[in-house]
Amino acid sequence: MPWPGATVSGMPHDLPKVKICGVTRVQDAELATELGAWALGMVFYERSPRQCSMPAARDIAASLRRRVELCGVFVNASFEQIAATAQELELTLVQLHGDEGPAFCAEVVRRTGARVIKAVQVRTSGDVQDAKRYRTDFHLLDARGSSPRTRELRGGTGETFDWSLLAARRSRVPLILSGGLSSDNVADAIAMTARRRLFAVDTASGTEAAPGRKSPERLRAFFGEVQRANALLEAEADARERARAAPGLDGQSEGVPAATGAAVPAPTVTVGRS
Repeated sequence: MPWPGATVSGMPHDLPKVKICGVTRVQDAELATELGAWALGMVFYERSPRQCSMPAARDIAASLRRRVELCGVFVNASFEQIAATAQELELTLVQLHGDEGPAFCAEVVRRTGARVIKAVQVRTSGDVQDAKRYRTDFHLLDARGSSPRTRELRGGTGETFDWSLLAARRSRVPLILSGGLSSDNVADAIAMTARRRLFAVDTASGTEAAPGRKSPERLRAFFGEVQRANALLEAEADARERARAAPGLDGQSEGVPAATGAAVPAPTVTVGRS
């Protein structure tokens, strides 16, 4: 089913998309794409339980190239490894999930021609602000692991961070929200962060049956919740537009009363579990 792309009033981009990360099998990649994934993430990090072998990555790329964005996820890898992998698989996205600096990110763009996602692990508002150093195509904000073991994994831990920390985010770089997202919480995450230039939500462990193996039921549930949240965003936007367009008793827009010039608060849409 094609992913909806209507523009939400007050949001400078389309409705949030979905990136499915930790893909290691063609059947999982195909299902995610059929459900409407914007991007598939294949992890090339030897310490990750979701590491994708090159033979599996070749099969995924051959099957889905030009149907979905193919993203390679790297952690402190060399330029040579990143460039060689990107060229062989024809990656359209490169995600840098380690300690790579701004200059390294820029050089990856030059060597691969792919768009770059810089991942930043978040625990405090300072971590959110630190992402501004990276002038990449996307910022991915993930939860900082709570233990040495989870910090070493660099993602896919199932841990979330405090989304209210994004309230101070002013960066114009599109945001990919990650960290412990599943069908249980993704709708709430979208509702809280949609106006922080949220471009996509990212899930790995939240859609798995086991590390590196997706659950069809969890995948479908995740996409269903994202679509539900997006429908509520559209409904809120429609309500705002109707309020602005409807003439008041004095002929002015109801959104700005003549007496005060103050904007009437927009109708509120609450994300709740059905």
